[in-house]
Amino acid sequence: MLRLTEIKLPLDHTESELTTAILQRLGITVDELIGFSIARRSYDARKRGVVTFIYTLDAELKNKADEVAILERLQADNRVSSTPDMHYHFVAQAAHVPASQYRPVVIGTGPCGLFAGLILAQMGFHPLILERGKAVRERTKDTFGLWRQGQLNPESNVQFGEGGAGTFSDGKLHSQIKDPKHYGQKVLMEFIKAGAPPEILYVSKPHIGTFRLVGMLEKMRATITSLGGEIRFQSRVEDIEIDNGQVRGVMLADGEHIATGHVVLAVGHSARDTFQMLYDRGVYIEAKPFSVGLRIEHPQSLIDRCRFGDNAGNPLLGAADYKLVHHCANGRSVYSFCMCPGGTVVAAASEPGRVVTNGMSQYSRNERNANSGIVVGVTPVDYPEHPLAGVAFQRHWEERAFELGGCNYRAPVQLVGDFLAGRASTALGTVIPSYTPGVHWCDLSTALPDYAVVAIREALPAFDRQINGFAMDDAVLTGVETRTSSPIRIKRSENYQSLNTAGLYPAGEGAGYAGGILSAAIDGIKVAEALALNIIAGGAKIEEPHR
Repeated sequence: MLRLTEIKLPLDHTESELTTAILQRLGITVDELIGFSIARRSYDARKRGVVTFIYTLDAELKNKADEVAILERLQADNRVSSTPDMHYHFVAQAAHVPASQYRPVVIGTGPCGLFAGLILAQMGFHPLILERGKAVRERTKDTFGLWRQGQLNPESNVQFGEGGAGTFSDGKLHSQIKDPKHYGQKVLMEFIKAGAPPEILYVSKPHIGTFRLVGMLEKMRATITSLGGEIRFQSRVEDIEIDNGQVRGVMLADGEHIATGHVVLAVGHSARDTFQMLYDRGVYIEAKPFSVGLRIEHPQSLIDRCRFGDNAGNPLLGAADYKLVHHCANGRSVYSFCMCPGGTVVAAASEPGRVVTNGMSQYSRNERNANSGIVVGVTPVDYPEHPLAGVAFQRHWEERAFELGGCNYRAPVQLVGDFLAGRASTALGTVIPSYTPGVHWCDLSTALPDYAVVAIREALPAFDRQINGFAMDDAVLTGVETRTSSPIRIKRSENYQSLNTAGLYPAGEGAGYAGGILSAAIDGIKVAEALALNIIAGGAKIEEPHR
């Protein structure tokens, strides 16, 4: 097949126009074309009122020799090439390796742990996957308990449970990481098998939404177990046995010991007790940069009009998003994070006495408000020099948000106009906050470090010059956003194992190697491959595993 890039057509184009564009680009007749498929579709809305679709298409010709001739004829045109092989190829199989001898353990069922477990199961290694939280439907009930009644379950919430933090999010499936082996294609194909819409393969910014993710997770769990894998919920790993720099097993909170020489650590960015345990065991950890800030809400209709003009509301475009960044006079950078079109601001706390926010959208993205994090970069320079000092930094500001919100898991909120003017808000404006279990009007100037408040006050008017109305007086700021990424990195070598602990494979967001569903899932695949190859090579045999 031939791949054609940069096919540009107006918003209201027809399918026949796509065909015509292919014929013109390749210089062929319609009789020579079998058909085509969409590899990617994006849009350009930079010119107000004019939206252009941009396609990457894969065309199949009746005569394969013609494809070769066309590539030779158009070799100077880098918009035409052979369609790459994007199929996933397993690096190993465990057909001749006794599962009881080498059974790997995966800790965590977020996208990273889920895909590490899936790939290992598909290769025949019968992984044991341990999750501290509950299965997704039970977990959903506990999460709603916080959102509706203000009751937090520290082991089953937005952060912990089947699917990880990405379950209660916008379900975004795009990433800016380099992916020469097309691991992302494998992730998307597995999601489609589990019930995701096929369009995620080609739209430029695919997403799924929480309600669809619930059913998909259950189907993926069934696939893993059908292949000989095992998933255990409410099984928190309290300790890792390390002997002479080699993993020998894990200890669960209920006292059970599981022997293994291979552990995938995919615990997510909020497993703070696990971070402490690893540090106490001497696993090499270092502090890394992350960001903190506030959630901002606008009417989605405002964002749609600013981005699409008269085309706002077109079903092909859906709800508009944005991506903003501003470099401030005090040296800080402020940027939009996890933008959720047509979504809600959600309670994302995982520890008692602390308030954390995040954003979430359903597949339809049809809620009244748009929201995103407006966050400021922080580095280890901003807190005492210690590998876990970033955790303490996050906790401090989450506790402050809990106090400002009234000590009942309500979130502190302020109107943008009042925030910029330096006065407390006392009443609702035209934008209705979406956060549950509720909000408390206040002054957010003490909800973040002074340098962050100064930076956000400078950035909002700058963002308003890009999106007219962004700094509208009645837009709502909700505090605080602290879990943008892990505050630590558990460094690993080229073979994906911990620098000083053989058999320990730090992976995903919690280890500091991913940011978002897709990149975390891809990292899970890479780690599973490295682990499988190490097993095949005979690394860390456990002759008689016991429980």
